[in-house]
Amino acid sequence: MADNEFDILILGGGSAGYAAALRAVQLGFTVGLVEKNKLGGTCLHWGCIPTKAYLHSAELAEDARESAKYGVHTTLESIDMAAVREYKDKIVAGKFKGLSGLMKMRKVTVIDGVGRLTGQNTIEVDGTTYTGKHIVLASGSVSKTLGVEIGGRIMTSTEALEIDFVPKSAIVLGGGVIGCEFASMWKSFGVDVTVIEGLPHLVANEDPSIVKTLEREFKKRGIKSNLGTFFEKVEQDDDVARVTLADGKVFEADIVLVAVGRGPNTADMGYEEQGIPMDRGFVTPNERLHTGVGNIYAIGDIVPGVQLAHRGYQQGRFVAEEIAGLDPAIVEDVNIPKVTFTEPEIASVGYSEPKAKEKFGEDNVEVAEYNLAGNGKSSILGTGGIIKLVREKDGPIVGFHAIGKRISEQIGEGQLIVNWEAYPEDVAAFVHAHPTQNEAIGEAAMALAGMPLHG
Repeated sequence: MADNEFDILILGGGSAGYAAALRAVQLGFTVGLVEKNKLGGTCLHWGCIPTKAYLHSAELAEDARESAKYGVHTTLESIDMAAVREYKDKIVAGKFKGLSGLMKMRKVTVIDGVGRLTGQNTIEVDGTTYTGKHIVLASGSVSKTLGVEIGGRIMTSTEALEIDFVPKSAIVLGGGVIGCEFASMWKSFGVDVTVIEGLPHLVANEDPSIVKTLEREFKKRGIKSNLGTFFEKVEQDDDVARVTLADGKVFEADIVLVAVGRGPNTADMGYEEQGIPMDRGFVTPNERLHTGVGNIYAIGDIVPGVQLAHRGYQQGRFVAEEIAGLDPAIVEDVNIPKVTFTEPEIASVGYSEPKAKEKFGEDNVEVAEYNLAGNGKSSILGTGGIIKLVREKDGPIVGFHAIGKRISEQIGEGQLIVNWEAYPEDVAAFVHAHPTQNEAIGEAAMALAGMPLHG
């Protein structure tokens, strides 16, 4: 093939795009990967990795502040945000170097520049046309702002990750995953935080038991919230940022974080002109991620559904295998694990109790909750929380929901339980090591199977 011709040409080098590229070369395809910024996309540079680096620093600050109750006397002198940012940048740079080296080793041709779909098998990059027998659209997402002008004291998560000072106060617009993670992090750094959410609850997509626990824990930590009323305008002057709600309430703080979600990055990329099916900016492929146009597929955050890096990885691998004729299994969004890295952490996969009742019927769902107060390791860590399992009556477990310090590490077993359609009796028979938080899953399963041990 010529230097600008490939078996598979991918537009976007984030989680979905680079996963598709790596799997495709494993399957013997030549691959061109177009990226206008940096390999790894939002997740590596402005999302998952940098925010979790910040959250780790926040955890250390919280531990230092609370250490006396564990018999360790430390003092928290200050938060050096410039040093925290430097630590974050070092982590990101190391992962970026590793990913770049991996792409080179696997012989993926990375094409630097702004790409635009110009035909059913062509993408133009800064004036040069590249051809692919198959095209994969993976252009990712951007922060929504709902018309709020970003700059100065008003920022999205991208700008918030670059500040080199600790504000005295912050307003977080949006009580979803991003907003709650920043609220939790800033509170650990000593910031006076208020979350403003138009919906009645924080993390509204989680199971009600999880929502209730998080809201209670946030309140105990001193994180303030105003729920159920949308904001009307956001303003700033030299001294303060100001948010006015639809009911006339006014809140002021040093900074405002606009964390109202992320939208598809598809504007002016030639998708509509080539007949790609779209809905409110999202590409709407079929269940096998084919757009219905030529040999063009769409994956990742531009496809409606949960916007998660690991969903992007899965869809990238899926499409490469689909093109290779391997007939890969579809993974529905409901069975993709989710983690929110607040303090306490949230981990979930499968149906919430209300969603299960919608699907299986009000009287055809059974649930069990195990309180982490009865778990030895959780008591050692000083955390409360719950493990909640949801099952179809006399059937398999269809939902796993957990909240507590470090509970994200338990999502692996939760995903296996739900995706392998395990019955409570199956999980109850597993031997869960003691003393770990993991054994709380076994306790919840035993309770759901009608044979609780410690509950």
